[in-house]
This record gives sequence, C-alpha cells and structure tokens, in this order.
Amino acid sequence: MSELDLSAVFRAAGVAGWLHAVDLHTGDEVAYRADEPVVTASIFKVPLLVEFARQADSGVLDWAERVTVGDADRVTGPTGVSALLDDATLSLRDLAYFMITVSDNTAADVLAARVGLEAVNAMLTGFALGTTRVVQNVREMFAGMEEDAGHSWPFVNLDELASLRALNPATTNRSTARETTRLFGLIWADRAASSTACAWMRSLFGLQVWPHRLSSGFPYDDVAVSGKTGSLPTIRNEAGVVEYPDGRSYAVAVYTRAFSPALNQPRVDAVIGTAARMAVDHLRG
Repeated sequence: MSELDLSAVFRAAGVAGWLHAVDLHTGDEVAYRADEPVVTASIFKVPLLVEFARQADSGVLDWAERVTVGDADRVTGPTGVSALLDDATLSLRDLAYFMITVSDNTAADVLAARVGLEAVNAMLTGFALGTTRVVQNVREMFAGMEEDAGHSWPFVNLDELASLRALNPATTNRSTARETTRLFGLIWADRAASSTACAWMRSLFGLQVWPHRLSSGFPYDDVAVSGKTGSLPTIRNEAGVVEYPDGRSYAVAVYTRAFSPALNQPRVDAVIGTAARMAVDHLRG
C-alpha cells in the first residue's frame, strides 16, 4: 500500500480530506488518512442499497412491490420524490433508483423503514466493515441538526456547526475511506449480493446525475465513472468506481470537510476529482 501525501492539495481547496483508492484487479492501494472515521452524509445510501438488494435476492421483500409515498412520508430534499407535491406510487426498486441517481432523501427513508437499519449494520458486520455504521435515517438526521442548532436550515455559523451531531462521525452515519472502497469492490466483484443484483446496483451508480465531483477528474468519453455523492454543511464526499478502456478498474473514496461554512464552494467539489485522479494515476504508474 502507498501513502499519498495529499495534504497540500486538500489544504489549497480549503478542506480536510480523506482518500482511499484500490485497483480492483491487483489489489494495489493508495491511501491518505484512509482509516479515520468520517461522516458519510448521503453515502450511507450505498450500504442501504446493498442490504435492499440482498433482501430482494432472498425473497424477504419484493423489489417490484408498489408503494404510495404521500406528504407524511416526504423528507426535505430538492430531488426525486422529496420534491413532489402530490402522492406518487412507485416500486421499491424505482425508489432505489431515485435514492442513488439523484440522492432522493424520501426514497432513502422509505427503503430504510422497509429494510431496517439493524439489518444494514448486520450486513456490514458480516463483510468485516466494522467502522461503517448507519445509525439514523435522513429525517432523524435533519431533526437532530435543528435540535442541536435551535433553528432550521441554513446552518452557517462555525460554532453552531461544531455542535451538530450529524457532523460528528461518532454520533452519525459513518465509515472510513478504506471501508467505502471495500464495499464498492464487493459490488463490482458480484460478492455483495447475487450477480444480477450487483449488475443492477452498478447500473444505478453509473446513472448518477452529478458530474462535478469524482467524474470531473476523468473528463474522457472512454472512461466510465460510477459513484454516489454525499453532502451536508461543510461536508462534500463522493465514492465510486473508475473504469478505463483497457479493462482496469479502481474503487475510489474521497471525503472532505471544509474550513469555511459557505454553501457554495466549487473548489471543494473540484478537489474531489483532482485527488481521485492523482490516486488513480499513481496506481496506473
């Protein structure tokens, strides 16, 4: 394993950063603070998706089952079912599609209620992902932030932000950069669930709509980037898999925490792609 010094790169973007990248064929690794616990934000939806797929495999649930999502189910969010004004009836599988491709918070909470967070964490334990834990759904996370701050969004005061449990990996959904790439590696190796379910999960990550983080480091038509973002105040993350036309594939996870509370920080989004590209270039020699 190689330690890659990315401190100057992250510092220039105004963030603390954590990274892990692994060649999925050789097992060669590049790391930067890869074993420190980090806040996952919406990357928690990846282990939720895996356990959903495993329960569909085993017949615990039917992923074609249709459910109606109404106003009482709706969680704050700008995308997917969260942004609708009327009741919507979708299959569980289509809710999973929205959860990954546009990071729909309502879809995630509906699936979390059906799958069960205890089952998600048992799955993670079974795969020896001992730091990664999903301890709350999105509604609980947002409610805790408002409780800690004493008011609703936005949260932009640094002292206030320091008090938020949702920004402390000890008290919220968490992982490490290394465990995140390990989970993506299991999906890409057809080990996280059945081969059919893993192929379906891979297709969802390939349809994610956000091009401004991980994929910004690989602006080539013949390089495929599949991933999942995660965002909270000061938190910007993305993890996924980069696939080159020569057949080599790399799981990469980049977690960041900004020093500034500003909501608009494009250089932070960009450094995720920059750091990922540096790591993959290192692995490619």
